[in-house]
Amino acid sequence: MQFLKGKTIPRRTFLRGMGATLALPYLDAMTPAFSRFGNAAGADRTRMIFIEQVHGAAGSNAFGASKNLWAPAGVGKNFELIAEGALPALEPWRNYLTIVSNTDVRMAEAFAPPEIGGDHFRSSATFLTQSHPKQTQGSDLYVGTSIDQIIARRIGQGTAMPSLQLCIENLDQAGGCYYNYGCAYTDTISWASPSEPLPMIRNPRIAFDLLFGAGTDSADRMSRRKANQSILDWIVGEVSGLKRELGPSDRERLDKYVTDIRELERRIQAVESRNSSGEVRELPEAPIGVPDSFEEHIRLMFDIQVLALQSDMTRVISFKTGRDASSRAFPESGTNKGFHPASHHGGREATVLEYNLINRYHVSMLPYFLDKLKNSMDGDKNLLERSMIVYGSPMGDSNLHNHRRCPLLVLGHGNGQLAGNMHLKAPDGTPMANVFLTLMHKLGLDDIHSFGDSTDEFALSV
Repeated sequence: MQFLKGKTIPRRTFLRGMGATLALPYLDAMTPAFSRFGNAAGADRTRMIFIEQVHGAAGSNAFGASKNLWAPAGVGKNFELIAEGALPALEPWRNYLTIVSNTDVRMAEAFAPPEIGGDHFRSSATFLTQSHPKQTQGSDLYVGTSIDQIIARRIGQGTAMPSLQLCIENLDQAGGCYYNYGCAYTDTISWASPSEPLPMIRNPRIAFDLLFGAGTDSADRMSRRKANQSILDWIVGEVSGLKRELGPSDRERLDKYVTDIRELERRIQAVESRNSSGEVRELPEAPIGVPDSFEEHIRLMFDIQVLALQSDMTRVISFKTGRDASSRAFPESGTNKGFHPASHHGGREATVLEYNLINRYHVSMLPYFLDKLKNSMDGDKNLLERSMIVYGSPMGDSNLHNHRRCPLLVLGHGNGQLAGNMHLKAPDGTPMANVFLTLMHKLGLDDIHSFGDSTDEFALSV
């Protein structure tokens, strides 16, 4: 369906008013009339999302592996996500699920005696770079360029934000951390160059304002919030004018998009109101826009990601869901034990199973995101069809601080590049970097012949 007047509008169309800028989702009116192709230029680009889980998994421990707490017993399509494991929440999504088990992240290991014990403070820097961080507390940081940034330079340059970096926990520590590693190694998973860590956004309000240009400066934004105005109040005329020019299906799609923005904004406002009420907070150090609830926070960040991808503001996102050595508790998981203490389970069967409860809880956050992507259309496909979502950890058995049998999932179909419903077990000693190299090749980056400590491609099918 084109414009009622027979015109088309550019994919890069923004509605502006009073400092607010609203990028549009893909509309049928953006498809050139009589086009042989189903979508406007750029509408069929694959989206890449990288999500880090810190502290490895209970299934990476020898006992946990024998019980298939992470990697299923069966391979190929013949696998079961057991109820006692970490992945049962993904059973309804198995057609979009590719499990890659038994890969290593050896670049996060100690290379010299002074590095022994510093695994937590190397891991995050290694995850998306698959490179070994230089041990330093100074400004001479050095690790590698991360895969999200390599991809962003190829598929993200036509967007307003080549990449978006988000996080959940407090990552703003400056200077040096433990074992003579700079905190920057722990605070981000995205590196624009081997010496240039990229900051991550923790506050949903900041991410929201970044996406929608809500206000010309901080004073303008504060004034709007005090007046309890929505950014949509600033562009209501522009939205109404555009809808009059659209066909019925596009009007429906635009209405849903605007409703989703308003609902997200309302939820952020509710968090800010609650956190500024004077009541005692569970996270007293957190900005007022950050929910005390892990689940509420992660859902807000997932919603922001969906809107960013839907509007094509960015095609590459990295999301850090925790901080190494964090002792945050997740009572909803079934245990009150802190994350880091629980990960040091001593190899005892009961405590390995208790740690698995936290892994299962974290994985259970993913279906919310998958459902949102599946229900967001981008031309003739939904965003889950167009996306590749990498979820994993650079640590394996956190009790031993090792980096073998590291957890790794890939979700989505990546515009037909991934079949889903697959468990692939790598041969012993396979670097996780092999999988990342293959993902880049599936995006068309065939001129990249190695990444980190890769040794070859990894077949993501059988």
